[in-house]
Amino acid sequence: MARAPRRRAIRFVIAVLLTVTNLGGAAVVFTLAAFVVPLPGGDETRVRLLNLAVLAAYVPTAVVVGTIWGVRRQRRLDTWLVERRPATDREKRALLRTPQFYAWMHLTLWGFASALFGVVNVPSNAGRAGLIVVIVAITGITVASLSFLIVERRIRPITRAALETGLPAHHKVGHVSVRVTMAWLLGTGAAAIGLMLAGLTAIVLGADATSYAQLGATMISLGAVIVLVGGLVTFLAARATADPIRALRRGFLRVGRGKLDTWVAIDDGTEIGELQAGFNDMVAGLREREQLRDLFGRHVGVDVAREALAKGVQLGGEVREVTVLFVDVMGSTTMATELDPTEVVGLLNRFFDTVIDVVHQHDGWINKFEGDAALAIWGAPVAVEDRDAKALAAARVLADRLRQEVPEIAAGVGVSGGPVVCGNVGSADRYEYTVIGDAVNEAARLTSVAKEHPERCVANAALLAAAATERDHWLEREPVVLRGRGVETRVAVPKA
Repeated sequence: MARAPRRRAIRFVIAVLLTVTNLGGAAVVFTLAAFVVPLPGGDETRVRLLNLAVLAAYVPTAVVVGTIWGVRRQRRLDTWLVERRPATDREKRALLRTPQFYAWMHLTLWGFASALFGVVNVPSNAGRAGLIVVIVAITGITVASLSFLIVERRIRPITRAALETGLPAHHKVGHVSVRVTMAWLLGTGAAAIGLMLAGLTAIVLGADATSYAQLGATMISLGAVIVLVGGLVTFLAARATADPIRALRRGFLRVGRGKLDTWVAIDDGTEIGELQAGFNDMVAGLREREQLRDLFGRHVGVDVAREALAKGVQLGGEVREVTVLFVDVMGSTTMATELDPTEVVGLLNRFFDTVIDVVHQHDGWINKFEGDAALAIWGAPVAVEDRDAKALAAARVLADRLRQEVPEIAAGVGVSGGPVVCGNVGSADRYEYTVIGDAVNEAARLTSVAKEHPERCVANAALLAAAATERDHWLEREPVVLRGRGVETRVAVPKA
C-alpha cells in the first residue's frame, strides 16, 4: 500500500474552505437583501437589523452542525487508513459519494435557513419574505455546488489511496455532466436566476418597488458574479476533468514507448475513473502478454515466436535449405559422476551462455538444447543471408571462446548444411518447432570427428564453396567416413 495521505490535514482544509464558503454566502445574502436586490415593503432599519440578527445566530450554528456532521462521516470513511489496510468495496463506494453528501448537507442547512428567513420576514411584508426566501435558496444552491467541487478535489489523495486496488464492485458510476452542472449552477445559473427575478420584480411591482439606480446596481452586481465567478468556477471544473485525462494521455504515450510499468492513479468517481481503471487493466494485460511472449521467445526462439504470432501455428513442415551447427560436450558422463549436480549445472550454464552469445552474434537461432548439446540453425524459420559463411564464422569463434571462457569443459563443434524439413512437430496440445534431415545428422556426427582434432571444430568442406569470406580461415583435411555412411565426407578445420 502506498504512503497514506495526510487525512487530518485534508479534513482541516475542507473544514476551513467550507466555513469560508458558508460565511461568504451569508455575507452575499445580507448584502443582496439589504442593499442591492429591489425589495418591496421599504427598506426599514428594523427589518434589516432583524435579518442581520437572525443571520448572526443561524450561520455559526449551521457551520458548527455542518462541520460536526461532515467530520463524523469522514472519520468513518478513514477507518481503513487508520488501520493501514486496503479499503473495502463498501468504504470505496461511500468515499466516492462524499462530494454528493456534502452538497446535500449544505442544501439541507440552507433550506432550513431559507424557511427561517421567510418566517421572520412575513410579518413585515409577504413580498419581501418571498424574495428573501428565493435569495437564500439561490445562495444555498451556490454554496452546495461549491462544496461539491471543493470536496471532490480535496479528497483526491484519499481517493487515490482507496482505489489503488481498483474500483468497487457494483459501483454506480457518476457522470461528468453532474460536475459540469454543479459548476454552471455555482457560477452562472444561480446569479442568472437572481437577475431574472430582479427584472421580474421591477416589472410586476412597478416603480414603487425599486428605482432605476437600484435596479441598475442589481444587474451590475449579478452580472459581475456571472462573468467573474462563473468564469473561475467553469475553469476549475474543467481542470477537474482535464487533469485526469491529461494523466491518461501521458500514460498512453509511455505505453507507446514500450514502458509497460506505467500506472495511473484512480481518483475520479465518474466515467473518467472507469477509464483510469480500464487503462490500468489494459496495461496489466499488455504486461502479462509481453511476459508470455518473452518466455515463449526464450523457449522456442524469437524468430519462431514472431512467425507463430504473425502466421499462427500449424502442425507440419516445409523443406528449406539451412546450415546447421551442433556442439556437444566431451566426457559429460564422467563430469556428472565426479562433480556435484549443482556444479554440473553451473558449468553447463556457462557453456550454453557462450554458445547462445556466439550464435546470436552471427544471426543464428538456437533450435534446442539436448542435455549437454545444442543445435543452432541458419536459414529457418527465416532466411539468413550468407548463412554458410555466418555459420562457419560462428563455429570458429565458438571453439576458440569455449577454450578460453569454459576451460573446464571440452566440446566438439560440427557444421553441415543442406535441405531439411522444418516445422511444428507434436500434437495440437503440445508441439515444438524442429528441423529434421541429413544435414542435422551429419553435423551431430561431425562433433565426434571434432573431438579427435585439436581444433575441436570440423565442418563439411563443401560449405566453403558458398562462403567466400570464410575460405581463408579454414584448412581442408583428409576426408572421413562418418558413422552410418558408406562414402567419404570432405571436412575442414579452422586454421590455427
